[in-house]
Amino acid sequence: MTLHVHPDIAALSPYVPGKPIEELQRELGLTRVIKLASNENALGPSPRAVAVINEGVATLHRYPDGGAFRLRQAIADRWKVSAEQVILGNGSDEILGLLARTFLSPGDEAVMADQTFVIYKMEVMAAHGKAVIIPLVQWRHDLTAMADAITQRTRLLFLCNPNNPTGTMVSAEEVVRLLARIPEHVVVVFDEAYFEYVRSSEFPDSMAYVKQGRNAIVLRTFSKIYGLAGLRIGYGVTTPEIANFLNRVRPPFNANSLAQRAALAALDDDEHVANSRAVNQAGMDQVVNGLRALGFAPIASETNFVYFDVGRDGHGVFDALLRLGVIVRHIEGRMLRVTIGQTEENKIFLAALGQALQAD
Repeated sequence: MTLHVHPDIAALSPYVPGKPIEELQRELGLTRVIKLASNENALGPSPRAVAVINEGVATLHRYPDGGAFRLRQAIADRWKVSAEQVILGNGSDEILGLLARTFLSPGDEAVMADQTFVIYKMEVMAAHGKAVIIPLVQWRHDLTAMADAITQRTRLLFLCNPNNPTGTMVSAEEVVRLLARIPEHVVVVFDEAYFEYVRSSEFPDSMAYVKQGRNAIVLRTFSKIYGLAGLRIGYGVTTPEIANFLNRVRPPFNANSLAQRAALAALDDDEHVANSRAVNQAGMDQVVNGLRALGFAPIASETNFVYFDVGRDGHGVFDALLRLGVIVRHIEGRMLRVTIGQTEENKIFLAALGQALQAD
Protein backbone atom coordinates (compact mmCIF):
# COMPACT_ATOMS: atom_id res chain seq x y z
CA MET A 1 0.00 0.00 0.00
CA THR A 2 1.32 3.41 -0.99
CA LEU A 3 1.10 6.07 1.70
CA HIS A 4 0.60 9.67 0.65
CA VAL A 5 2.34 11.72 3.33
CA HIS A 6 2.82 15.48 3.21
CA PRO A 7 6.50 16.23 2.42
CA ASP A 8 6.78 18.46 5.52
CA ILE A 9 5.77 15.53 7.73
CA ALA A 10 7.91 13.01 5.86
CA ALA A 11 10.94 15.26 6.41
CA LEU A 12 10.55 15.18 10.19
CA SER A 13 12.44 12.84 12.49
CA PRO A 14 10.58 11.46 15.52
CA TYR A 15 11.46 13.00 18.87
CA VAL A 16 13.76 10.69 20.78
CA PRO A 17 13.26 10.98 24.56
CA GLY A 18 15.83 10.06 27.17
CA LYS A 19 16.25 6.30 27.58
CA PRO A 20 14.10 4.88 30.41
CA ILE A 21 15.87 3.24 33.36
CA GLU A 22 13.98 -0.04 32.92
CA GLU A 23 14.97 -0.29 29.25
CA LEU A 24 18.67 0.08 30.00
CA GLN A 25 18.46 -2.45 32.82
CA ARG A 26 16.79 -4.91 30.47
CA GLU A 27 19.23 -4.33 27.60
CA LEU A 28 22.46 -4.56 29.60
CA GLY A 29 21.42 -6.56 32.64
CA LEU A 30 22.37 -3.74 35.01
CA THR A 31 21.05 -3.60 38.56
CA ARG A 32 21.97 0.03 39.28
CA VAL A 33 21.05 2.71 36.78
CA ILE A 34 20.73 6.46 37.33
CA LYS A 35 18.97 8.71 34.86
CA LEU A 36 20.28 12.24 34.42
CA ALA A 37 18.96 12.77 30.91
CA SER A 38 15.56 14.47 30.97
CA ASN A 39 15.95 17.39 33.40
CA GLU A 40 13.59 15.86 35.95
CA ASN A 41 13.46 17.03 39.55
CA ALA A 42 16.00 15.09 41.60
CA LEU A 43 13.72 15.26 44.68
CA GLY A 44 10.72 13.77 42.91
CA PRO A 45 7.19 15.15 42.91
CA SER A 46 5.69 17.64 45.31
CA PRO A 47 4.53 15.73 48.41
CA ARG A 48 1.33 17.74 48.40
CA ALA A 49 0.66 16.61 44.85
CA VAL A 50 1.21 12.97 45.77
CA ALA A 51 -1.17 13.32 48.72
CA VAL A 52 -4.11 14.50 46.62
CA ILE A 53 -3.77 12.07 43.72
CA ASN A 54 -5.41 9.19 45.58
CA GLU A 55 -8.46 11.37 46.15
CA GLY A 56 -9.12 11.39 42.42
CA VAL A 57 -8.64 7.70 41.68
CA ALA A 58 -12.21 6.71 42.48
CA THR A 59 -13.62 9.09 39.86
CA LEU A 60 -11.37 8.13 36.94
CA HIS A 61 -14.44 6.91 35.04
CA ARG A 62 -15.52 10.57 34.78
CA TYR A 63 -14.13 13.04 32.29
CA PRO A 64 -12.04 15.84 33.84
CA ASP A 65 -13.22 19.43 34.11
CA GLY A 66 -12.68 20.47 30.50
CA GLY A 67 -12.18 24.10 31.52
CA ALA A 68 -9.94 23.23 34.51
CA PHE A 69 -11.66 26.01 36.44
CA ARG A 70 -9.86 25.64 39.79
CA LEU A 71 -6.35 25.23 38.37
CA ARG A 72 -6.72 28.04 35.86
CA GLN A 73 -8.04 30.35 38.56
CA ALA A 74 -5.16 29.46 40.89
CA ILE A 75 -2.61 30.17 38.14
CA ALA A 76 -4.39 33.43 37.33
CA ASP A 77 -4.27 34.44 41.01
CA ARG A 78 -0.57 33.58 41.18
CA TRP A 79 0.30 35.85 38.25
CA LYS A 80 -2.40 38.49 38.82
CA VAL A 81 -4.17 37.98 35.50
CA SER A 82 -7.68 36.85 34.63
CA ALA A 83 -8.51 33.17 34.28
CA GLU A 84 -9.45 33.74 30.64
CA GLN A 85 -5.76 34.50 30.00
CA VAL A 86 -4.66 31.03 31.15
CA ILE A 87 -4.59 27.98 28.89
CA LEU A 88 -3.56 24.49 29.96
CA GLY A 89 -1.76 21.88 27.94
CA ASN A 90 -0.77 18.22 28.07
CA GLY A 91 2.64 19.54 28.98
CA SER A 92 3.55 22.99 27.69
CA ASP A 93 4.67 21.10 24.56
CA GLU A 94 1.05 20.77 23.50
CA ILE A 95 0.58 24.52 23.63
CA LEU A 96 3.49 24.91 21.20
CA GLY A 97 1.51 22.78 18.77
CA LEU A 98 -1.62 24.84 19.34
CA LEU A 99 0.32 28.01 18.57
CA ALA A 100 1.64 26.58 15.31
CA ARG A 101 -1.80 25.36 14.21
CA THR A 102 -3.44 28.65 15.15
CA PHE A 103 -1.05 31.17 13.65
CA LEU A 104 0.73 29.45 10.77
CA SER A 105 -0.63 29.08 7.27
CA PRO A 106 1.46 27.15 4.72
CA GLY A 107 4.60 29.15 4.02
CA ASP A 108 4.33 31.39 7.09
CA GLU A 109 7.51 31.75 9.12
CA ALA A 110 8.55 31.19 12.71
CA VAL A 111 11.87 32.52 14.00
CA MET A 112 13.81 30.42 16.47
CA ALA A 113 17.36 29.75 17.59
CA ASP A 114 19.56 26.95 16.44
CA GLN A 115 20.39 24.56 19.33
CA THR A 116 17.16 25.16 21.18
CA PHE A 117 14.13 23.05 22.07
CA VAL A 118 13.60 20.78 19.07
CA ILE A 119 9.80 20.74 19.37
CA TYR A 120 9.57 24.29 17.94
CA LYS A 121 10.84 23.21 14.55
CA MET A 122 8.81 20.01 14.59
CA GLU A 123 5.53 21.82 15.29
CA VAL A 124 6.22 24.55 12.74
CA MET A 125 6.99 22.03 10.01
CA ALA A 126 3.98 19.90 10.98
CA ALA A 127 1.83 23.01 10.46
CA HIS A 128 3.51 23.44 7.03
CA GLY A 129 5.26 26.60 8.12
CA LYS A 130 8.89 27.61 7.59
CA ALA A 131 11.34 27.48 10.49
CA VAL A 132 13.81 30.38 10.30
CA ILE A 133 16.86 29.21 12.25
CA ILE A 134 19.23 31.74 13.86
CA PRO A 135 22.59 30.49 15.19
CA LEU A 136 23.47 31.00 18.82
CA VAL A 137 26.33 33.32 19.75
CA GLN A 138 28.46 32.04 22.62
CA TRP A 139 25.68 29.56 23.40
CA ARG A 140 23.10 32.34 23.80
CA HIS A 141 20.19 33.58 21.67
CA ASP A 142 21.23 36.28 19.22
CA LEU A 143 18.21 38.52 19.67
CA THR A 144 19.46 41.14 17.21
CA ALA A 145 19.75 38.57 14.44
CA MET A 146 16.37 37.13 15.37
CA ALA A 147 14.76 40.55 15.03
CA ASP A 148 16.57 41.09 11.73
CA ALA A 149 15.05 37.84 10.43
CA ILE A 150 11.43 38.98 10.85
CA THR A 151 9.50 39.51 7.62
CA GLN A 152 5.88 40.12 6.68
CA ARG A 153 5.42 36.33 6.71
CA THR A 154 6.69 35.91 10.27
CA ARG A 155 3.96 34.88 12.70
CA LEU A 156 5.82 33.43 15.70
CA LEU A 157 9.13 34.04 17.45
CA PHE A 158 10.24 31.39 19.95
CA LEU A 159 12.47 32.43 22.84
CA CYS A 160 13.50 29.56 25.10
CA ASN A 161 14.73 31.29 28.24
CA PRO A 162 16.67 29.79 29.92
CA ASN A 163 17.56 27.86 26.82
CA ASN A 164 17.42 24.10 26.49
CA PRO A 165 19.94 22.48 25.93
CA THR A 166 22.55 25.15 26.69
CA GLY A 167 21.18 26.43 30.04
CA THR A 168 21.95 30.05 29.13
CA MET A 169 19.58 33.00 29.48
CA VAL A 170 19.01 36.41 27.92
CA SER A 171 18.50 39.41 30.17
CA ALA A 172 15.60 41.77 30.70
CA GLU A 173 17.54 44.55 28.98
CA GLU A 174 18.10 42.40 25.90
CA VAL A 175 14.42 41.42 25.75
CA VAL A 176 13.36 45.07 25.96
CA ARG A 177 15.51 45.83 22.92
CA LEU A 178 14.07 42.82 21.10
CA LEU A 179 10.45 43.75 21.78
CA ALA A 180 11.03 47.28 20.53
CA ARG A 181 11.62 45.72 17.10
CA ILE A 182 8.76 43.20 17.08
CA PRO A 183 5.86 44.17 14.79
CA GLU A 184 2.28 43.55 15.89
CA HIS A 185 1.76 40.63 13.52
CA VAL A 186 4.32 38.50 15.42
CA VAL A 187 3.47 36.56 18.59
CA VAL A 188 6.46 36.22 20.92
CA VAL A 189 6.58 32.87 22.71
CA PHE A 190 8.48 33.04 26.00
CA ASP A 191 9.14 29.38 26.80
CA GLU A 192 10.22 29.38 30.45
CA ALA A 193 10.11 25.75 31.56
CA TYR A 194 13.08 26.32 33.89
CA PHE A 195 11.91 29.67 35.28
CA GLU A 196 11.80 28.50 38.89
CA TYR A 197 15.48 27.48 38.81
CA VAL A 198 16.77 30.88 37.63
CA ARG A 199 19.04 32.68 40.07
CA SER A 200 19.98 35.76 38.03
CA SER A 201 18.35 39.06 39.01
CA GLU A 202 18.59 40.11 35.33
CA PHE A 203 15.99 37.61 34.15
CA PRO A 204 13.12 39.34 32.30
CA ASP A 205 9.63 39.72 33.77
CA SER A 206 7.87 38.29 30.75
CA MET A 207 4.48 38.27 32.48
CA ALA A 208 4.64 42.08 32.46
CA TYR A 209 4.59 42.08 28.66
CA VAL A 210 1.42 39.99 28.63
CA LYS A 211 -0.19 42.39 31.12
CA GLN A 212 0.72 45.27 28.80
CA GLY A 213 -1.42 43.62 26.13
CA ARG A 214 1.46 42.67 23.86
CA ASN A 215 1.07 39.76 21.46
CA ALA A 216 2.99 37.37 23.68
CA ILE A 217 2.52 34.14 25.59
CA VAL A 218 4.50 32.87 28.57
CA LEU A 219 4.79 29.09 28.86
CA ARG A 220 5.51 27.38 32.17
CA THR A 221 5.38 23.74 33.25
CA PHE A 222 4.75 21.49 36.23
CA SER A 223 7.18 18.92 34.77
CA LYS A 224 10.39 20.43 36.12
CA ILE A 225 10.70 21.91 39.61
CA TYR A 226 7.23 20.69 40.67
CA GLY A 227 8.20 17.13 39.73
CA LEU A 228 5.06 16.17 37.79
CA ALA A 229 6.63 15.19 34.46
CA GLY A 230 4.74 11.89 34.39
CA LEU A 231 1.37 13.64 34.56
CA ARG A 232 2.05 15.96 31.58
CA ILE A 233 0.66 19.32 32.64
CA GLY A 234 1.80 22.80 31.60
CA TYR A 235 0.24 26.20 31.05
CA GLY A 236 0.42 29.41 29.12
CA VAL A 237 -0.45 32.97 30.16
CA THR A 238 -1.35 35.28 27.31
CA THR A 239 -3.85 37.90 26.19
CA PRO A 240 -7.55 36.98 26.25
CA GLU A 241 -7.65 37.25 22.45
CA ILE A 242 -4.78 34.81 21.88
CA ALA A 243 -6.15 32.42 24.51
CA ASN A 244 -9.54 32.49 22.81
CA PHE A 245 -8.05 31.46 19.47
CA LEU A 246 -5.89 28.73 21.04
CA ASN A 247 -8.91 27.28 22.81
CA ARG A 248 -10.61 26.84 19.44
CA VAL A 249 -8.06 24.18 18.49
CA ARG A 250 -7.33 22.83 21.98
CA PRO A 251 -8.59 19.26 22.31
CA PRO A 252 -11.35 18.80 24.90
CA PHE A 253 -10.24 17.36 28.25
CA ASN A 254 -6.56 17.77 27.36
CA ALA A 255 -5.61 18.27 31.03
CA ASN A 256 -6.45 15.01 32.81
CA SER A 257 -8.13 14.97 36.20
CA LEU A 258 -5.16 13.65 38.22
CA ALA A 259 -2.85 16.20 36.60
CA GLN A 260 -5.25 19.01 37.49
CA ARG A 261 -5.44 17.89 41.13
CA ALA A 262 -1.71 17.42 41.48
CA ALA A 263 -0.79 20.69 39.78
CA LEU A 264 -3.22 22.63 41.96
CA ALA A 265 -1.58 21.21 45.09
CA ALA A 266 1.97 21.59 43.77
CA LEU A 267 1.46 25.23 42.84
CA ASP A 268 1.25 26.18 46.50
CA ASP A 269 4.00 23.86 47.72
CA ASP A 270 6.57 26.57 48.31
CA GLU A 271 8.58 24.33 50.62
CA HIS A 272 9.12 21.72 47.90
CA VAL A 273 10.13 24.42 45.41
CA ALA A 274 12.61 25.91 47.90
CA ASN A 275 14.08 22.51 48.73
CA SER A 276 14.36 21.67 45.03
CA ARG A 277 16.21 24.89 44.31
CA ALA A 278 18.59 24.31 47.22
CA VAL A 279 19.36 20.74 46.15
CA ASN A 280 19.85 21.90 42.58
CA GLN A 281 22.24 24.68 43.55
CA ALA A 282 24.37 22.38 45.69
CA GLY A 283 24.32 19.75 42.96
CA MET A 284 25.17 22.31 40.30
CA ASP A 285 28.28 23.34 42.24
CA GLN A 286 29.23 19.68 42.71
CA VAL A 287 28.85 18.78 39.03
CA VAL A 288 30.45 21.95 37.64
CA ASN A 289 33.45 21.62 39.95
CA GLY A 290 33.71 17.92 39.09
CA LEU A 291 33.62 18.61 35.36
CA ARG A 292 36.27 21.28 35.71
CA ALA A 293 38.44 18.85 37.65
CA LEU A 294 38.16 16.49 34.66
CA GLY A 295 39.38 19.27 32.37
CA PHE A 296 36.05 20.42 30.93
CA ALA A 297 34.60 23.94 30.70
CA PRO A 298 30.85 23.56 31.35
CA ILE A 299 28.59 26.35 30.13
CA ALA A 300 27.20 28.53 32.92
CA SER A 301 23.62 27.38 33.51
CA GLU A 302 20.49 28.93 35.00
CA THR A 303 18.63 25.62 34.93
CA ASN A 304 18.82 22.15 36.49
CA PHE A 305 21.22 20.79 33.87
CA VAL A 306 24.70 21.42 32.50
CA TYR A 307 25.82 21.42 28.86
CA PHE A 308 29.46 20.66 28.12
CA ASP A 309 31.88 19.77 25.36
CA VAL A 310 33.60 16.42 25.92
CA GLY A 311 36.27 17.24 23.33
CA ARG A 312 35.67 14.04 21.36
CA ASP A 313 32.81 12.06 19.85
CA GLY A 314 29.98 12.78 22.24
CA HIS A 315 27.98 9.73 21.26
CA GLY A 316 30.91 7.49 22.14
CA VAL A 317 31.10 8.96 25.63
CA PHE A 318 27.31 8.78 25.97
CA ASP A 319 27.37 5.09 25.03
CA ALA A 320 30.22 4.35 27.43
CA LEU A 321 28.25 6.00 30.25
CA LEU A 322 25.19 3.88 29.38
CA ARG A 323 27.28 0.73 29.84
CA LEU A 324 28.27 2.04 33.27
CA GLY A 325 24.63 2.55 34.21
CA VAL A 326 24.46 6.33 33.78
CA ILE A 327 21.97 7.88 31.36
CA VAL A 328 22.77 11.42 30.16
CA ARG A 329 21.80 13.11 26.90
CA HIS A 330 23.93 13.32 23.78
CA ILE A 331 22.69 16.41 21.94
CA GLU A 332 25.01 16.66 18.96
CA GLY A 333 28.66 16.32 18.02
CA ARG A 334 30.83 16.63 21.09
CA MET A 335 28.11 18.02 23.36
CA LEU A 336 26.50 16.25 26.30
CA ARG A 337 23.78 17.48 28.65
CA VAL A 338 23.55 16.16 32.19
CA THR A 339 20.71 16.79 34.62
CA ILE A 340 21.64 17.73 38.17
CA GLY A 341 20.81 14.85 40.47
CA GLN A 342 21.08 14.23 44.18
CA THR A 343 24.54 14.20 45.75
CA GLU A 344 25.18 10.47 45.35
CA GLU A 345 23.87 10.46 41.76
CA ASN A 346 26.17 13.33 40.84
CA LYS A 347 29.07 11.51 42.42
CA ILE A 348 28.32 8.34 40.45
CA PHE A 349 28.05 10.34 37.22
CA LEU A 350 31.38 12.10 37.68
CA ALA A 351 33.15 8.85 38.56
CA ALA A 352 31.59 7.09 35.56
CA LEU A 353 32.56 9.96 33.26
CA GLY A 354 36.16 9.74 34.40
CA GLN A 355 36.08 6.00 33.81
CA ALA A 356 34.50 6.40 30.37
CA LEU A 357 37.17 8.89 29.33
CA GLN A 358 39.99 6.58 30.42
CA ALA A 359 38.46 3.70 28.46
CA ASP A 360 38.06 5.80 25.30
